Amino acid sequence: MTEYKDIIVKQSNRLDKAIVLSMPELSRSQVQRIIDNGGVKIEGEINTKASSQIPAGTKISVTEPRSPSSNLIAKKIHLDVIYEDEQILVLDKPAGILVHPNKESEGTTLINAVRAQYPEISLLGNSNQGGIVHRLDRDTSGAIAFAKSAAAHHLLQEQWRKRTTFKSYLAVVSGILQHRKAKIETHLGPDPNDPRKQAVIEQGRMAKSEYQIIEEYGNQAALVEVQIFTGRTHQIRVHMSAIGNPIIGDTLYGTASIYISRQALHAYRLGFSLPSNGEWKEFMAQIPSDLIKLIETYRKIHETKPILAF
Repeated sequence: MTEYKDIIVKQSNRLDKAIVLSMPELSRSQVQRIIDNGGVKIEGEINTKASSQIPAGTKISVTEPRSPSSNLIAKKIHLDVIYEDEQILVLDKPAGILVHPNKESEGTTLINAVRAQYPEISLLGNSNQGGIVHRLDRDTSGAIAFAKSAAAHHLLQEQWRKRTTFKSYLAVVSGILQHRKAKIETHLGPDPNDPRKQAVIEQGRMAKSEYQIIEEYGNQAALVEVQIFTGRTHQIRVHMSAIGNPIIGDTLYGTASIYISRQALHAYRLGFSLPSNGEWKEFMAQIPSDLIKLIETYRKIHETKPILAF
């Protein structure tokens, strides 16, 4: 049986616009496709005309944008579980997969896979973001947490909002860093010259990071651990680029690398209080093979003594 999500139109509008306003997790193309396929009911009757004028207070039912084939793919995606209890799930996300759908890509995502294998999470929030507390970029690997209940979702959201969590990343950056340890505090916002990017701009939101060097590879690169105290989009990538040390392999904020096919950024450690009992826990995501290979390559080239153990 097809499941529907019910929404109430807050102000008179076209059918497609009314749905986008009420369900911002859906792109306009998704909404159009759902309408065309008969996936929208107005007061119980199917409506396939996107331009229909819908009065305020009207009840609309919208199908979830999933197909049997995408569900099958999602079920087959391996989930590397770091920790699990009745309230939460902590995964080691591989590089190359989106956490949730966006306007540019509507393919299988991590949340699809989680929902397919943990049905209880599909009941939380909206269809594409239920259970999500924070995000990682498509090509960033590492620890990511999901809530499995509404109560856990609320408690985790509060910790992220109050910034009482611990988030530490490993990154291999280019060049020579000016300091062995330093804080970076800037205002970040959408780049006025490139909609794909974030930038340091005066009218942006405060972003705070702190890095320390773990290993140095001559004047070519360095392995750093970066702790973030805020969670802005592309924060570490922008901050490291802003100080002249972009992340190796980051083609958006730096340049491509012959040693790794994505940005060398890994969510290494994640800490927060468990919703189940309030106990503080820290989780560590294993360093992925492509990042290990990159580090070992630089160690060999520069005859660097290993400090970080794999």
